[in-house]
Amino acid sequence: MGEVAADLIARARAGDGEAFRELTEPYLRELQVHCYRMLGSFQDAEDALQNTLLAAWQSLEGFEGRASLRTWLYRIATHRCLDARRAASRRPAKEWDMSGVDWPEPTRLGEVVWLQPFPDALLEGAIEVPLGPEARYEQAEAISLAFVTALQVLPPRQLAVLILRDVLGFHASEVAGMLDATVESVNGALKRARASLQRQQPSPAGREPPPAAGSPAEDALVAKFVRAYESADLDAVVALLTDDVFLSMPPMPFEWEGRDAVARFFPSIFGSGRRELVPTRANGQPAFGAYLRAHSGIRHGTGLFVLTLSGDRICAMTRFDNSVLPWFGLPRSLPSR
Repeated sequence: MGEVAADLIARARAGDGEAFRELTEPYLRELQVHCYRMLGSFQDAEDALQNTLLAAWQSLEGFEGRASLRTWLYRIATHRCLDARRAASRRPAKEWDMSGVDWPEPTRLGEVVWLQPFPDALLEGAIEVPLGPEARYEQAEAISLAFVTALQVLPPRQLAVLILRDVLGFHASEVAGMLDATVESVNGALKRARASLQRQQPSPAGREPPPAAGSPAEDALVAKFVRAYESADLDAVVALLTDDVFLSMPPMPFEWEGRDAVARFFPSIFGSGRRELVPTRANGQPAFGAYLRAHSGIRHGTGLFVLTLSGDRICAMTRFDNSVLPWFGLPRSLPSR
């Protein structure tokens, strides 16, 4: 531990809040992303991060420096997230009033209805963190909606082990210390988690990788989608979809799979009036605030679309409700023009 850190810790233990903020500030973004991967919910991750900081402030006297401050904070954050997972499992199921909504019959009902998007603006500095040598995933892949969704189906302890070992690259002995477990139990949990994740996310044969973020190829595909959507051109939208395209809309559990099923979904959207898309990014993926123009000319936010790309096609679309718009700096409504 360096002299500066030791001095900050001594001052923080003496009740200096500014010293505590200076100590923890470098880790806040990556800890927030860690909590999001654990919980799949942006709001729950915010709460877990605040609980982590409170617990760290209250227990700083017990920090002995045997592990790094970063490791100690990850230990606290992981336990706070595990507590949140246990509490969340007791939440009553939400009732949905579907009257007046003319959607096609869903292909199936999804399990991860609490999924929320993560703004790319908050990823800066959070996914460029130094990883341990045993990390198996690119940080960009490990924040994608598909990956975060697959994580949520894992049992909580397996989830924690897989993120700490395969995403962040902590050694098995470090993870055992964080979870008050044996190295053997950590290795066993990791093996089961990997097998479960492989079942959740089998690699589709021949699926092309997405174009690089911000590349001309991504820009071109996104522009085609915006033109087709804003002109309510169903054929043009469908032409951009892969055969196995997947549409979900948390917090509602409905999911549609396959080009035909997704094609039946869009007429209900296009029939409700003129729509506009405002670009943003979520989970390292192209995203759009969706707005519907009222008779007054005011455009009201109806939700957020996040696209998952494969080659020059869209292989998944996730639609979130309009409550998430402020997280992306998007207003609930836009003035008439």
